[in-house]
Amino acid sequence: MSADENLISLMDCYRNRLREVIQVEPVLDYLDFIESDQKELILNKARNESNQLAADMLIDAVVRSEPRPAGRVRQFVDALSSAGCTYAARISDPDTLPSPAEEAENDYCVLLVLLMSPKLQEMKTAEVCRHCFEKRILTAEEQENVMAETQNRGNIGGARLLVKRLAKKPPGWFSEFLKVLRTTEHGDLVEELTGAEMKLKVNEHPGKLSNGKENKTCGLDKFVIMSSFFSCSVETPVRAEDTDIVLRAYQMDVAKPALNGENIIICLPTGSGKTRIAVYVARDHLDRRRRQSLPGKVVVLVNKVVLVEQHYNEEFNKFLKTQYNVERISGESVLKMAVSDTLKTNDVIVCTAQILENSLLESEISFTDISLLVIDECHHTKKGGVYQQIMARFLEEKLKNIKRTKANIDVKPLPQILGLTASIGVGGATKQDKAQEHILRICANLDAVKIMTAPLEQQLKDNSKRVIMAKRRAKDPFGDLIRCIMRRIHDRANLRPSVDVGTQRYEQWIVEEEKEAAKQGDQRRRVCAKHLRQYSEALHQSNSIRMSDAYNFLLTFYRDELRKKRPTVDDGPAVRQTETEKFLFKQFEDTRGQLEELTKHPEYENSILTELRTSILKEFTRRDEVRGIIFTETRLSAIALHKWIQENRKFEDVTVQSSYLIGAGDQSVVKPMTAKEKNDVLKKFHEGDVNLLIATSVAEEGLDIQKCNVVIRYCLVTNEIAMIQARGRGRAEDSVYIVIGVEGSGVDEREKVNEWREKMMNVAIQVIKEMPRDLYNRKEYQLEAWAEKKFHNRRSAEKVKKKVHPSAVKLRCRGCDVIACEGPDIEVISGIHRVNLTDAFKEKPQQCEAEKVISCQACGHFWGPMMCHRKLDCPCLNVECFVVVVSGKEETFDSWADLAVEFAQFDFYSHATQFVFDDDEENL
Repeated sequence: MSADENLISLMDCYRNRLREVIQVEPVLDYLDFIESDQKELILNKARNESNQLAADMLIDAVVRSEPRPAGRVRQFVDALSSAGCTYAARISDPDTLPSPAEEAENDYCVLLVLLMSPKLQEMKTAEVCRHCFEKRILTAEEQENVMAETQNRGNIGGARLLVKRLAKKPPGWFSEFLKVLRTTEHGDLVEELTGAEMKLKVNEHPGKLSNGKENKTCGLDKFVIMSSFFSCSVETPVRAEDTDIVLRAYQMDVAKPALNGENIIICLPTGSGKTRIAVYVARDHLDRRRRQSLPGKVVVLVNKVVLVEQHYNEEFNKFLKTQYNVERISGESVLKMAVSDTLKTNDVIVCTAQILENSLLESEISFTDISLLVIDECHHTKKGGVYQQIMARFLEEKLKNIKRTKANIDVKPLPQILGLTASIGVGGATKQDKAQEHILRICANLDAVKIMTAPLEQQLKDNSKRVIMAKRRAKDPFGDLIRCIMRRIHDRANLRPSVDVGTQRYEQWIVEEEKEAAKQGDQRRRVCAKHLRQYSEALHQSNSIRMSDAYNFLLTFYRDELRKKRPTVDDGPAVRQTETEKFLFKQFEDTRGQLEELTKHPEYENSILTELRTSILKEFTRRDEVRGIIFTETRLSAIALHKWIQENRKFEDVTVQSSYLIGAGDQSVVKPMTAKEKNDVLKKFHEGDVNLLIATSVAEEGLDIQKCNVVIRYCLVTNEIAMIQARGRGRAEDSVYIVIGVEGSGVDEREKVNEWREKMMNVAIQVIKEMPRDLYNRKEYQLEAWAEKKFHNRRSAEKVKKKVHPSAVKLRCRGCDVIACEGPDIEVISGIHRVNLTDAFKEKPQQCEAEKVISCQACGHFWGPMMCHRKLDCPCLNVECFVVVVSGKEETFDSWADLAVEFAQFDFYSHATQFVFDDDEENL
C-alpha cells in the first residue's frame, strides 16, 4: 500500500473526528490543486449550511478525485498543519497519531469545557484570547476571528467562538488554557474546572469521574451536549420522524410501477403529493442500487429556477439528507460548478432542465451517469421545449441500444424516467381522437409504459365555481382621450392599424412596426411606435384596473423619457430632442391635466373592479379564516391590485393583508422579483402574515403554496392546463374558485372551452389506460421525436457554419444613427453578458451613477446596465437597444442568442492588469 493510500485509510477511520476539527476556510488557502470553482462551492457549503458538511466535501475533493497524483494527500495533511488545524493533521498522519489515552483525556477535557460553557462566557474574552495566542494555543487567524466576534457580538459571542476553537485543538491544550486563566485572574474559573467534584482523571474506566461516580455525560448525552453548543456550525440532528416518508394508499398505488423500475407518468391534481411520491421513489431507487452495489444517481428536473430551491429545501434534501448527499444547481446559483463534478460528489441533484441539456450537449455527462431522471411538470415535454430536447437524446440512445442488441454489442444503461404533472392537457385538440394522440405523444416522448392516475374523491375536495361577468361601462372618457391621442400619433407617423387599439393583436402589430422602423432607420416611425405601445398598455390597464394606475403608468414613462433628454448635472449634458419627440411630449402635456382630472371621477371606473371588491369582501366576511390567491395577467396589474387593496379601508376592516408575487425574468417595465423576495412573500403567506396573494402565472404551476380556500382568476383565461393548475390551488375544504371578466371579452366562453377540454382529457387518459399494449406502444411517435432532434441538430450545425466574424458586426443606437461600437470590441462573460471595456467605447455612452445604466449621449436611448464582474465595472450591452449591422445588413434582435456571431471571451487578466496600472498612475 502506497503512502497516500495509508493516509486515506487513516482518514476514513477518523472521518467523523476530522469533520469536527477541520476549519475549512483557512485550509483551502493552502491547497492549490483544488480548482477555484470547487473551492467556492465548499466555502458556500460552510457559510450556508455547516462547516462539517463542507469538511466532508473537502475530504472527498482530496481523497476521491481522479486522477490523484502521488503526494497530494500528504500535501493536504501539511495544509491542515499550516492552517492551524494541528489536531486534524495529527489524526491524519500515522506518525503523529495520538494514543488512545491521549484521545480519551482530550475528549473529557472538551466535554468539561462544554459543560462549563455558560460560566466561561463570563471571562474577559479579549484578554484571554490574546494570551492564548501568545501561548500558541490559537493561531493568528483564530485570534483575529475571536476578537472580531467579540467586537461585533459582545463578550459572550466571542467567548463562544473561543471555546469552540479550543475544542478542536490537539491533546495538551487544556493545561495551557488553565495557565492562561490563572494569568488573566480567572481563578474562580480555574477552581470550577479543576475542583474535586468536577476534576476528571483518565484511567482504565473512562466512564467514571475521579471521585468514582458515574460520568452521566458519556456516550449519546455527550454528543447531544456538543451538538447543542456547536449549533451554529454543526447540522442539527434530524429526528427519525422528520425524515420518514409515509405515502397514502392512493399515492402508493400510483408509485408501484416506478418502484418496480418502470418508466411512468404520474398525473395527479395540484396538492395531491406528486413530489413526495417522487422523493419516496428516489429513496427506494437509491436504496436498491446500494444493496446491489450499483452506482445510483438521481437528477430532478424543474422548469423554473424558483422550483429548484423549493424542491431542494422542502422535499428532497429534507427527507434524504440523513442518508444521501443532495445538491441543487440553477442559473441563480451563486457558485457555478460543473454538473459532472456535482454529480460525482452527490447522490441527488435538483436542477433546471436547461442546465442538464447544456451538460449533455457539451458531452460533459451522459445518460449512463444517471440512474433515475425525475421530470417535474412533464406536460412540457413537447415540440420546441427543453424537456423534449433532453428526451429526444434519451430516445436516440434507446434506438442505438436496439441496434447494439442486434449486433451483439453491450448496451449502454439508460436512466429510469419518472414524469410528474397535474394536467397533461390535450394540446389544443378539438376532437377526442386528437386529444388521445396528444397524450400518447407525451407518453412516447417520456418513454412511459404507463400513465398513472387515482380516484381522489377521498383525498381532495372539489371547490365550487362561480363565473362573474361585469357589465361594460356606459361611458369611458379616459379611454376615449387616450384613443384620440393615439390617432394623432398614427397620423404623424403615417401608421394605419388594421386592429383595435388596446388589444393583444395591436400590441403585436406595433412591436413589429417599431422593429421594422428601427431597421430602416426611420426614427420618426420608431419613436412613435414606442410611445403608442405605452398608450396601448395604459388603455389595457384602464379596462382592468383603476384609471389612476393607467395614468401613473404613462406619467412615469414620460418622466423617464424627459429625464433622458434633460439629465441632471451629474449625469451629463442635455440631449437634443427631435421634432417628433417634441410633438409626443406636447401631446401628453396638453392632455395630462384632463387625464388626471378624469381619474378623480369614480363613476367612470370599470365595473370589473367592483365585482372583484364584492367577491373579496364576501369571502373574507363569511369565513373565519381566509387564505386566497388572485391570478392576473401582467406584473403591472398584480402590483396595481395590491396597491388598490392597500389603499381601500374596506379591505382593512375585514383583515385583508395582501402582497404580490411576480416572475423573475427581466422582460417588462416592472422590476422583477428576486428569488429571495419571492421566498419572503411565500413565507409570510404560509405563516398567515399575508392572507391574499396577487400573482401572475408564476404561482399557477409547481410552487408549493399551502391550502387556499379562495382562488380568483381576474381577467385571465388561457388553456385547460392553467385552469386546472390555478383551480388546484384551492385545496382547503369549502374552497371557492371564481372567474371574473367583462361581458364580451370572451372570458366566459374560453372558460367553458377549458372545462370541455378537461373532460375530454380525462376521457382520453382513461381510454389510454385501457388500451391494448400494441396500440399504446406506437413507435412512430418516438421516431418522430428522434427525427425532430436530428433536424434540430442539422439546423444548429448550419447556423454554426454560417456564423460571421465579429469584424463584420457593428452596433448602431436604436434611437439615432450613432455607431456605438464594433464587433471585435465586444467580449462575452459567462457565455451570457456582452460587454465592452475598450477606451474608445468609454467616451461614447453617458452613465447615470444613481441607476447604474449607460445610454446614448446623442439621443439618451438606453443601451444597457452597468455590471460589476469580479470588482470590475463593465458596461453590459442589451442587444434589444441596438440595430445590429451585419455585413452591411441591418437587423434587430430580441436576444444575443439569435445573433450568429461568436464574440471573444472576456479577458479578465488583461482588463484587471490595465485597471491596476491606471490606478497606480492616478496615485503618482
